[in-house]
Amino acid sequence: MQPRFDLNYLRHHEHRSQLGWLMLRLTVAGIIAAHGWTRVFNGGVLPFGEFLNGHGFVIGTALAMFVTGSEIIGSVLLILGKLVTPLGLLFAFIYGMGIVLVHAKEGWFVVGPGNGGAEYSVLLIVSFLALALHHYPQARLRLVKSDQHSTGKQGNQR
Repeated sequence: MQPRFDLNYLRHHEHRSQLGWLMLRLTVAGIIAAHGWTRVFNGGVLPFGEFLNGHGFVIGTALAMFVTGSEIIGSVLLILGKLVTPLGLLFAFIYGMGIVLVHAKEGWFVVGPGNGGAEYSVLLIVSFLALALHHYPQARLRLVKSDQHSTGKQGNQR
């Protein structure tokens, strides 16, 4: 007999939270995989490199290959839940540069009142930063000051 999903699992806040974080991680992994693979299959890596060279990056083609490879390999790692914090920070930086180089001059909206704006990239950046923060090693987080322990106050530690 195959195990089935038990809806009682979702009655616990921690389980819903874990499921929500998993959904976010898998969604952004799929989005960046699509970015990378589409660039590869449509012959866009070299034009992306030329675009970067035109904006003053001396090694634009190498950067385009790095970004594309990061999107492809990084998406697999994100799906597996590996290196989420460094990848989240890396992708937040990459998509932040996309705003600086492309989307900021197009305004805020991607469609509707605008075209090609920054709103989609901002959503991805916030998602990547949230994942990076969520997956940051617990032992390194210092959310509670040491003097709170001595006074008996406890902070909220995830």
